[in-house]
Amino acid sequence: MPSGKVHLGFELLTLPGWVAGGVALGVPEGALVTFSLAYAAASLLLSPDLDLARSGPARRWGALRWLWLPYAWLFRHRGLSHSPLWGPLTRLLYLAALALLLFLPFHLALKVPFPHRFPSRLLAPGLAGVYLAHLLHVGLDWVAGLLPRRRLK
Repeated sequence: MPSGKVHLGFELLTLPGWVAGGVALGVPEGALVTFSLAYAAASLLLSPDLDLARSGPARRWGALRWLWLPYAWLFRHRGLSHSPLWGPLTRLLYLAALALLLFLPFHLALKVPFPHRFPSRLLAPGLAGVYLAHLLHVGLDWVAGLLPRRRLK
């Protein structure tokens, strides 16, 4: 299978092409910015390889990498976390659960209200960025699995 560096390099090198395609199709600038930020964040910080406790994406979280240990314990490598549909959803829901756990004490103790509005116009381009980065990662794994047994570096 490709190394983490190959995955990251491939994903980040293709980003300008995706953005150029969006420009050519007339995608609004705000949507392209949202897509690009989500795509880069997914490539760098929300890789399917967070199911490995000692992975490049986990290390990129720095001092907060311990937050992803339960995720690595819950999901075996290349299992559900690498599913085309469910993989990104597991990481997004995991992040949402972490955010809720961190926010809940402020809500209960200080009565800080929960955010109740999300700019829905950002949802589709954000999800597109997260899912496309994921699909490229999983697709690269799939293509590598078709090749004769030798490690890509």
